[in-house]
This record gives sequence, structure tokens and C-alpha cells, in this order.
Amino acid sequence: MKTFGPQARGARVRPVSATQQETSPMSAIQSVLVENRVFPPSEATVKAARISGMEAYQALCDEAERDFEGFWRRLAKENVVWSKEPTQVLDESNKPFYKWFADGQLNASANCLDKHMGTPVENKTAIIFEADGGEVTKITYKELLARVSQFANGLKAHGIQKGDRVLVYMPMTIEGIVAMQACARIGATHSVVFGGFSAKAVQERIQDGGAVAVITANYQMRGGKELPLKAIVDEALSMGGCESIKNVFVYERTKTACNMVAGRDKTFSQMLEGQSTDCPPEMVDAEHPLFVLYTSGSTGKPKGVQHSTGGYLLWAKLTMDWTFDLKPEDVFWCTADIGWVTGHSYIVYGPLAAGATEIVFEGVPTYPNAGRFWQMIERHKCSIFYTAPTAIRSLIKASEADEKVHPKSSDLSSLRILGSVGEPINPEAWMWYYKNVGGERCPIVDTFWQTETGGHMINPLPGATPLVPGSCTLPLPGILAAIVDEAGNEVPNGSGGILVFKKPWPSMIRTIWNDPDRFKKSYFPEELKGYYLAGDGAVRDAETGYFRITGRIDDVLNVSGHRMGTMEIESALVAKTDLVAEAAVVGRPDDTTGEAICAFVVLKRPLPQGDEAKQIAKELRDWVAKEIGPIAKPKDIRFGENLPKTRSGKIMRRLLRSLAKGEQITQDTSTLENPAILTQLDQTY
Repeated sequence: MKTFGPQARGARVRPVSATQQETSPMSAIQSVLVENRVFPPSEATVKAARISGMEAYQALCDEAERDFEGFWRRLAKENVVWSKEPTQVLDESNKPFYKWFADGQLNASANCLDKHMGTPVENKTAIIFEADGGEVTKITYKELLARVSQFANGLKAHGIQKGDRVLVYMPMTIEGIVAMQACARIGATHSVVFGGFSAKAVQERIQDGGAVAVITANYQMRGGKELPLKAIVDEALSMGGCESIKNVFVYERTKTACNMVAGRDKTFSQMLEGQSTDCPPEMVDAEHPLFVLYTSGSTGKPKGVQHSTGGYLLWAKLTMDWTFDLKPEDVFWCTADIGWVTGHSYIVYGPLAAGATEIVFEGVPTYPNAGRFWQMIERHKCSIFYTAPTAIRSLIKASEADEKVHPKSSDLSSLRILGSVGEPINPEAWMWYYKNVGGERCPIVDTFWQTETGGHMINPLPGATPLVPGSCTLPLPGILAAIVDEAGNEVPNGSGGILVFKKPWPSMIRTIWNDPDRFKKSYFPEELKGYYLAGDGAVRDAETGYFRITGRIDDVLNVSGHRMGTMEIESALVAKTDLVAEAAVVGRPDDTTGEAICAFVVLKRPLPQGDEAKQIAKELRDWVAKEIGPIAKPKDIRFGENLPKTRSGKIMRRLLRSLAKGEQITQDTSTLENPAILTQLDQTY
């Protein structure tokens, strides 16, 4: 493979010492994927880019290495509007409870809206909203500021003030963004809960956060269906322990009536009546909690990830500019939900802070047909498209079954950059995305980051980084990533290990709400020398220094002494492009091999039964043996028309582990897109 990463220049990748190589063989995660395809950026892309070429990228990395605090001080001054400019940059006096720009003051909403007033941006379209049914609404920055200010005044009129927590349980609408921005405007800390979560999840988050109000809607529209939200809030509040809630504000998304409790519940119209559209922003300290976001899929007590205002906002704005090479004329579309961190950083805060025009979509990618994404890109002349590998894989299957919903049926010539987020993208899905959606001309920014990191950490830059399918490539400037063993020693390039970040960064998690001890144990374990533990396995290419994420470290299988990441086996299965649409791999205990590999597979053909299913299972085992080696052959293969996913498209791997072990499903399945799928996945071949 061509040597083009920083290791080739010797700048950021230091030689591995002999002591670093003395690691237990059991600590290494074997990397079994080999990827030799390289796609350098075009000359035109490089020439027009904000960060133009690898030399420009390296210059920023060198600046951060040479003067770490000076680097961040410069960026904070250039990208954030402060009411009181900070004199401090990084406070490390109480590790790992780092503080950034601690004596500075600002307001997040003012940085997204007010700063554009009096500039050409004030009359620019901020949001192009497309409803589930196809109706389109556009709103300018000036109009958005007026609506946010009016809503903020409504909150204040009901006694909500700086430091209060407000739970937001809303559909994907302009009103959801307005609610979050309004909380930020008055210094209230918002806690957004995804609209597919159950009453129990809402109740737990109200209790843990001590929320004083809920902002919700009567119903939400998804896939042509009217789904209740207010009824779920009512159920949550009836469970007890939510006495802190004094107000419930209800957006009437549809005309269908819902239960309203006198004295507590008000419609948006009632709440906004008589309120001024002018509301001066409340200035807060840089470390003031902007939001608490509870991580999805956790077991036991909800884990509230707390983010600051100043550092978080800086990185959301900066990564919009760097990762997406944002231009004033761009139309940006992130398909995430505001209930996830991607929606916070790359719908509600980053694009607006950067003055972008963005698309906000209420519905699902398969309604009224699986060509909805491509049709919307054509309709709104989208130039930057940012979505999840799960969505891409499901649309591959749909487009191969029906040419009418294939990307080639829409005019996608407006696209110039594609993005991937949420999980590692397997090379074959990457190639399909690159060819069929991007027309082999759009760089794909494969972004690695987490709820806890607040923004992008490792990803290519469109006008600088040569692309390799399945690799998130190199850390962003100022981000010091490494791969270590269980003792915190760096492992040689080419060896797998645990991904860590060796230095703090502005948008990092500040603590777990109400649980600082859990924060320290989860993210800064003593055995890892005080490094931030990402919780993912990774490997760096021996020649380029490029990073590739191999999956969660708790998704590592130990089969006959061989440690393998589940993601690599999944990628091998999906590489059987004539047969497999999607695959998920988990482990189960096995008396002979320690762990057995169990594969859950969605085919590009009708669900097989009996002898046909056995024959296809054998074909897939032989394929994996050829692609990786006999050790990686799945012992169990199960077929389904889909995988168990939440309504946001996240695969519920805990359910798959229970199925693989033959356990009775006791977990809450209320957030599953299609609960009936569990029955299909019972049969093993």
C-alpha cells in the first residue's frame, strides 16, 4: 500500500520502543481485514478546500503539538463569540475533571443565531424542513431567532431559569430545534430523549436529571403513522418519582387530541401567547452544562453524559468547517435524530453556529418508498450528506430489489461530500456509497466519535486525506489518539488493541450526571495511565498509520485463543455482495472453543427454510473461511428479514446475545422497529 499517512513524514507517529512491544499476545486483537484500495482527493477538491492537502493538515497538527494551549486559545478566539473572553485555556488541576476556558462567558444560542444578525446570513435559509408527508417549510436565521426568543420567554414566564433541567421528548421538527435552542438561550440544561424510547426510559431520565419541565408533542409522524408522545409522557409521570415536573408543554403536531392535565399542561400556542420575540441571551460560564444526554443501550441506571457550553460549542463549529469543508453555498443534511448526540452536534448546534443551510427530515428513509433519501437530495440540491452505515446497507438491499428506488434514479449531481456516522462502515458498503451515491467523485468522511467526545475525533478531511474504505484514517488536529494494551502501553502499528486519547480536548464529557465515580472508572481507569478509554478496539495500518475501528472491546470474541473483532467478521459476510445485505455477529459460550461465533444474516432474497437455508449457511461459512480463515467461520447462522433495531436504526446487540445463548428475552423490546423479527431469528443453521 502507498505510504501517505503522517508516519511517512515522521511527524506524529513516533517509533515503537522495545518496551512497548512487550505485550501479552492475549492483549492483542487480531486484525484480519486487508484493504488495499486508496482514493486520493481530486486536485480540484484539494485546491478549493479549507484544509488544502496533507501539508496543511500536518501544519495544524504541528501547531497543536508545539503549543497545545496556544492552539486551542487561537481557535476559541476565532470561532466563538464570547461576552467575556477566557484568559485560561485548560485547567488540569482536578484530573480527569478537566475544565476548558473556565473563566470565559458566552451563550450557545447567541453563537448560533444572534451573531449572524446584521450579516448576509440573517436572511439566509437556516432550515429546510421536510415533513413525513413531504410538505416543505423553510425558515431564515432571522425568523429562527425570533421563534427561539419567543419560546425562551415562554419558558421564563413559567419560572424556568438558568441551571434548571428541561426534558425534551420531541419529533424531528423545527419545533424540536427551537426548544433546545431556547433552553440554551436562558441557561437551562436540556436533556433530550429520543422519541422512540419508552415511558420507563422517560421516567428514569426525569428522575436522574431532576427535570422541572417536559417539552413534548401530542403525536409524531413516522412512515405515514401517527405515533403518540404525550401519552408516553403521561405514563412516565404516573409511574412516580417525577414530582419535580411542574410544567408540560405540548406541540400540537397533528390535529388529534391528547390528554391535557389542567394546571400542568399547556399547548405551545398557550405557552407562547403574548410573548415577545426579543429575548436577550443569558450569559453562562464556559463550563456551564449545556446538556445532559443519556447514552442508549445501557443497562441498569441511566448514564447521563454531561457536556459543557464553551468547549462543546467550539468543537461542534470547528468540525463542521473541517470535516465537511463547509462553504457558504452548501446545503447540509445530517439524517440523525435530535435524540442522539449526532443530532445535537450536527443539526442543532454545529450547522447553525457555522451559518449553514441544513435539511431537517421528520420521516424514515423507506417511506413512501426506499428512494426517499435520493429524491430529497435531488429536490433540495443537497451538497453534503451525512448518514449511518445501517441506513446505507438497508438501502443497498432495497435498491437492488427495485431499480425505481436506486440512487441512479435521482439526480445526485449536487452532492460534493458524503459522510458516515454511528458505527464503522464495512468496505463493501463504503464502495457502494462511493460509486452509487457519490458517483466516484465525492469524498466520504468516515467519522469516528462518541456521545462522550462531543464531536468528531478521527476522520479524513475531504481536501487532504487519501481515503481507504473501512478506515476512519487519521485523528483531527489537536486530538492525540493511540492504541494500547491493557496496561496502557502502546502497541506496534499493525497490532490491534484498545483505542485511547492521551490528551484532553475541549468537547470531551465533563462527568456522568450525579455519578463522578462512575465517570472516572468508566473513562479514565487507573491501569490506562490516565488516558481516556474510548471503549473501542482499533488497529493502525503498519505503513500509513491509518486507524481502523474493529468494534467495541466488549464485542471481541475469543475463539480457541484467537481474539477477533466482531465487526471484521460482519464485514467479511457483507462482502458476499451477491447474497448478503446485512449481518451482525455476536459470541456465545462454547465448551470446545471458549466462544462460538454466531452470525445473524439478512439476505438479498426471500427468507430461506430447511435444506435451502442449510446450503446457504454452508456457502457463507466457506466464504468467511476464504476471506479471513477457518477460525472465523460462524458456528451458528440465523436468517431474518431484518435485524432487531431501534427506530433510529441501531442494532440491539444485547438481544442478539440473548438469542445466541438461547435465553428468554426479558429486556424491554418496546423500542424495536419490528418485534416480530425475534421469532424469525430463533432457527439456527
